[in-house]
Amino acid sequence: MLDMRLYLVTDRSYLAGRDFLTVLDAALRGGVTMIQLREKEASSREFFDLAIQVRELAHSHGVPLWINDRLDIALAVEADGLHIGQSDLPAAVARRLMPPAMKLGVSAQTVEQAIQAERDGADCLGVGAIFPTGTKSDAKPVSADELQRIKQTVRIPIVAIGGINAGNLALPMRCGADGVAVVSAIMSASDPEAAARELRQAVDNSASSRL
Repeated sequence: MLDMRLYLVTDRSYLAGRDFLTVLDAALRGGVTMIQLREKEASSREFFDLAIQVRELAHSHGVPLWINDRLDIALAVEADGLHIGQSDLPAAVARRLMPPAMKLGVSAQTVEQAIQAERDGADCLGVGAIFPTGTKSDAKPVSADELQRIKQTVRIPIVAIGGINAGNLALPMRCGADGVAVVSAIMSASDPEAAARELRQAVDNSASSRL
């Protein structure tokens, strides 16, 4: 089972001089349930070395490490999962190359993309951008109605992403999201542990209200 309640996507540009692993450790103490290491600018060697460190830290908290985009890095560090977008390696190809135990997440903005991803072997979906976000300038907006339709159409879990914070996450959770993915809400917080704890509590409260 994937615990996708609070899915942290990393971005070192928000560190403002702070130590990356220290911020991640604080976020994990606050209740992050998944970490996706996202490194668009790093060299392959730098990405690999960093992934090894993050995997050890995440596993020490009992949390899985996912790698963004790079199947080669995910395989090299024996990550728990790989997340790919619509413009990355095709999901069916990635699934064929991955070991059975490694999970596959795919970004989807439409019901059609979600259905195809599930058919191609995705274990979960990242759906967004739910709200405007400065993290990914080319992110296409996904309405609450589309999010709900996707949830009703596929059998695999979905995580909502895009501009999500403790104040607005109730909307995607009401639409059926199994969790929320955040970047700046934790990475830019002056107290990442407190920020993660607030987000986790808000997610858990929203999930409880659906029961």
